[in-house]
Amino acid sequence: MWALASSNSALRVLRFCIFLSSSNLNATTTTASKSSSNFIRFGALTLIMENKNTSSSSFSASAYSKRSTGGRGRNSEMRDERQRSRGRGGPTKDKIDALGRLLTRILRHMASELNLEMRSDGYVRVDDLLKLNLKTFANIPLRSHTIDDIREAVKNDNKQRFGLLEENGELLIRANQGHTIETIESESLLKPILSAEEAPVCVHGTYKRNLESILQTGLKRMKRLHVHFSSGLPTDGEVISGMRRDVNVLIFLDVRKALQEGMKLYISDNKVILTEGFDGIVPVKYFEKIKTWPGRQPIPFQILS
Repeated sequence: MWALASSNSALRVLRFCIFLSSSNLNATTTTASKSSSNFIRFGALTLIMENKNTSSSSFSASAYSKRSTGGRGRNSEMRDERQRSRGRGGPTKDKIDALGRLLTRILRHMASELNLEMRSDGYVRVDDLLKLNLKTFANIPLRSHTIDDIREAVKNDNKQRFGLLEENGELLIRANQGHTIETIESESLLKPILSAEEAPVCVHGTYKRNLESILQTGLKRMKRLHVHFSSGLPTDGEVISGMRRDVNVLIFLDVRKALQEGMKLYISDNKVILTEGFDGIVPVKYFEKIKTWPGRQPIPFQILS
């Protein structure tokens, strides 16, 4: 449950004591609404802020568990974070890793909720980021981190999720892909792919349990802005951005056909291929082939009319 204290009409979070059931969450949300507060739910973070003065509101983050409703995005990233949290090497590494995970969530999903000024290409000022009243997953206040910590988190990220830019004496940071924030413009964030030769491998990793649904409806972007494809295969344990390591089905895109028929394809700075598809869907007719992984056995499929 949430324990709340009221002082000078401001709510602050004291402690997240136990995990909320969905019914309790609805009740809590209703109560918060009556108290003229906004209740912002986000995977592992739950934030309470005042309506009256959003720009100067104090935010507090606590652990919160919520079952995924399907698709990539906030909840699936929470599962990834729990996996990455195992077997770390020392407090300094934990501190930087936890910072990187929080940066991923803020820059991909939370900038609007936090009133963080974000450009159409996804960049925000690092100085603005470090003013947020949040704690990382290592329970360290974001405000206690330094620009050097930010640089180290970017350097150590094995999937190259971030980009840094120095402009007019200021340091800016962005997530290279994976956004759900609708103010992001694909043309500003990403580089267009204009020919099939620019993407000799374009593959989406998924699971056998999802394949029947995919073959019926196509690949959906879900809550994200784009459907993600990798520009390589998950071979030899090498980390490939744009694909989970444990996938067991590979769907290859016919890039030439997709481009010829007007589908816009882009590539991010960390070599993830992205597309909005058509109305958020990549239809099955653009699938070149489907294979099992790692067996690489062909999976026959039929394009339904």
